[in-house]
Amino acid sequence: MKQVRIAGKEWVPALGMGTWMIGEDRSRRAEEIATLQRGIDLGMTLIDTAEMYGDGASERLIGEAIKGRREQVFLVSKFYPHNATVRGARVACEDSLRRLEVDCLDLYLLHWRGNVPLEETVEAVEKLQAQGKIRHWGVSNLDTDDMRELDGLPGGAAVAANQVLYNLSRRGVEWELLPWCAERDIPLMAYSPIEQARLLRHPELRALAAQHGATPAQLALAWLLRREQVIVIPKASTRAHVEENFAALQCPLDDATLAELDRLFPPPRRATPLEML
Repeated sequence: MKQVRIAGKEWVPALGMGTWMIGEDRSRRAEEIATLQRGIDLGMTLIDTAEMYGDGASERLIGEAIKGRREQVFLVSKFYPHNATVRGARVACEDSLRRLEVDCLDLYLLHWRGNVPLEETVEAVEKLQAQGKIRHWGVSNLDTDDMRELDGLPGGAAVAANQVLYNLSRRGVEWELLPWCAERDIPLMAYSPIEQARLLRHPELRALAAQHGATPAQLALAWLLRREQVIVIPKASTRAHVEENFAALQCPLDDATLAELDRLFPPPRRATPLEML
């Protein structure tokens, strides 16, 4: 498993598991739990969730899946912007911990920026760290200007990660945000790495993947995994799917393939606002 350094000192898997829209259908519960457990077995031990996902249903399912295996997992959750106050973050974190049935989160992210000043949010997560409820904190969906503002605040430079929309068809972060974070050793976490399955239907990507004996998903994931300081968190709802994702680690991309991907999905030529899903 390729590793990415987080918080300047800790190594985590570059390929983890996302859980958006998991845990909402009880008829799929057993398979979704087995899928998460299979991913852990494979070394995809970083699991990302949020209080927003299924109004806590994702966290509850993960809590069941990791029972007896908590020490193997790097657990990430996110809190709403309206919970980014000192009191709101404490209550939200305690609720997430209860649903996950754990004592501490490894990484706790502001889901996106709202009306609460970043200064108060930094104070809130620092208090959670001091209380032993979280180990690291970070952000999600913050663009370069927001990150610069955060970096200039007391304690703001301790941000451990920024989770953003990043895939072959959404490359705007490469213009400024990705290099800015890389200079400061702040990993990007790439969510929706196959564009909610839309990339799977791209005819030329399908043809290129077939030339490599891979699936379009594996090619799209391998393209992200080749980058330093990028953590990729695809969702999988079946064991076969998580195994397919894992195989992307064995999908090498040569210069000709990378050039063809640049032709199909051109890199940015100017600054654009950060995209979100």
